[in-house]
Amino acid sequence: MALGSLRVTRTGRPGLLASPPWETKRATSSPSSEARTGGAPVPLSFGFHPWFRLPGVPRGDWDIELPDRDELVLDERQLPTGATVRRPRERSPLGERTFDDLFRPLAVPARFALAGGGRRIVVEVGSGYRYAQVFAPPDADVVCFEPMTAPVDALATGSDLR
Repeated sequence: MALGSLRVTRTGRPGLLASPPWETKRATSSPSSEARTGGAPVPLSFGFHPWFRLPGVPRGDWDIELPDRDELVLDERQLPTGATVRRPRERSPLGERTFDDLFRPLAVPARFALAGGGRRIVVEVGSGYRYAQVFAPPDADVVCFEPMTAPVDALATGSDLR
């Protein structure tokens, strides 16, 4: 069974990516699939957890881009409560903002991006990855765009398992 696809693209000015001395664009695509080897159904929840940073660019100069999405309201244990809040597409400074949030993009492909200092990293979440965790802790200059096939508690609740 095909789970979906993930594409990461980064662009930048010459000299900023340790690349050849001209404008560059690099992309990595990762199709994923699952094959059951036995006769019984297997619950499946799968995700990637890439961490990104922009070396030499202060976090205050980073922009984060998020697609149109539903935010799944989380409880004190970071588990979905069942409530959602509709959020529009946004591009805004990351600055002091922090994230540890679970989203369900409203369209496929969904694009999450980090930009600053003439560089841009885009995570494009294709079909099959219906959720994404966005993590930007207060104590580290990193942003994580984490495509997931199901919400964080899917193996406990059975929600959206494949």
